[in-house]
Amino acid sequence: MRKMLNTLYITTQGAWIFKDGESIAIKTEGKITARLPIHTIGGMVCFGQVTCSPYLLHHCAENGVGVSFLSRHGRFLARVQGPVSGNVLLRRQQYRMADNPELTAGIARHIVLGKLINSLSVLKRMQRDHPQKIETDRFTETINGIKRLIRQVEKEKSLDAIRGMEGKAANDYFSVFNQMITSQKEDFIFTGRNRRPPRDAVNALLSFVYTLLYHDACSALETVGLDPAVGFLHRDRPGRQGLGLDMMEELRSVFADRLALSLINLKKITSNGFKVSESGAVLMDDETRKNVIMAYQERKQDILLHPFINEKIPLGMVLFAQAQLLARYIRGDLDGYPPFIRR
Repeated sequence: MRKMLNTLYITTQGAWIFKDGESIAIKTEGKITARLPIHTIGGMVCFGQVTCSPYLLHHCAENGVGVSFLSRHGRFLARVQGPVSGNVLLRRQQYRMADNPELTAGIARHIVLGKLINSLSVLKRMQRDHPQKIETDRFTETINGIKRLIRQVEKEKSLDAIRGMEGKAANDYFSVFNQMITSQKEDFIFTGRNRRPPRDAVNALLSFVYTLLYHDACSALETVGLDPAVGFLHRDRPGRQGLGLDMMEELRSVFADRLALSLINLKKITSNGFKVSESGAVLMDDETRKNVIMAYQERKQDILLHPFINEKIPLGMVLFAQAQLLARYIRGDLDGYPPFIRR
C-alpha cells in the first residue's frame, strides 16, 4: 500500500514556487513562506495566479508529483505529469477492455452500483439521525426508487442503459439534497445540480470539492500505471480524464457530499464567503476556499475499514486502494472490479 502523502494546495495569488535542493519552496511577496521536501508531497494543486519554475516542474515530473492548475475559483485548467511508471502491458489491456462493449459495461456496472449504494447510505443516515427535519414520505420514496434502480443495474448489460439508470438515481438523490441542509437554510438553498458555472452557493461548494476529489482520483490512477483519460462509465473526450471521473463516482456521496453538508450544517462556512459575479456565476472567496481545503485534508485522515481488502486505512487512501484493485482486475488477477462501499 502506498504511503499516505499530502496534496499541496497553493491559493495565495502571486505566489512563486521553485526548486530548492530536494525541496519545494514557496515565495510570496519576496519572502519564502514554506519549504517542503519533495518526498512528502503526493501532488500539487495551484489556484489562479501561481507560477511554477521550469526546474520545479522538471523536479516534480522526476519524482512522480502531478501538478494541477485550476482557475482562482476552482475550475480545472490543466495537469502536468511526468513519465508513467506503470508497465505498458497494463495500459494496452486497459485500452482493449475499453473497446470491448461487454467488458466496459461490466466495469461501469460495478462503479454505478458502488455509487448508488453509497448514495443510499447517505440518505438512510439522514433519515435515521434527523427524521424530524425531513419529509419522511419523500425520503422513503426516493430511497425505494434508488433500491429499485440498484436491482435493475445488477442485471443490466447495456452500457447506455446503465448510464441512464445512474442519471436517474442522481436526479432522485439530488431531489432531496436540500432537505439534508439542516442549518443556514435561508442562505444555502439547493434547487438542483447546476455547473459551468454554478449558480448558487451549494453548487459552487459541491463543484469545488468534486474538483479536489477528481485531482486525487487522477493521481491515484497514475501511481498504478493506468491511463486516467480512458474510462469505462465516462467515455473518451478531449481534455477530460474519463477514468478519473469513473473512480470518483463511488466517493461522491460518502466523501464529497457529506463533507459539503457538514461544512454548511456545522457553520464552518457561511454565505458571506460566496459572491455572485457579473456573469451570474457564484464564486467562493479565498478564505472560504482555504477553509474547505483544510476540511477536505482533515477528512482524508479519517480511518475506516476497507470492506474488500479488510484493512483499516485513511479515507484519503481509498482512491489508491480502488486504483490498485482496478489494475488487478484489468491484469486478470481478480474476477471482477470490487467497488468501494462505505459501511
